[in-house]
Amino acid sequence: MNTFLDYLTVLAVAALLLAPALYGALHERRTDRQLTAAAHPEPAPRRTAAGPRRAGTRSAAWRRGRVAH
Repeated sequence: MNTFLDYLTVLAVAALLLAPALYGALHERRTDRQLTAAAHPEPAPRRTAAGPRRAGTRSAAWRRGRVAH
């Protein structure tokens, strides 16, 4: 039992030391993604006269069977 508590203590100390570093790394990645997106904006999609394309002609209510025939 003493060995288990030793391992648990080592893991707890390692987690306390690594948590701030991992949080900072994730924050930097998010910042880098935001900067990249701001530097290279995607062009807006072209709009057609008919409007956006739909995946199908049936509505979600029709697929659930809630449309009266």
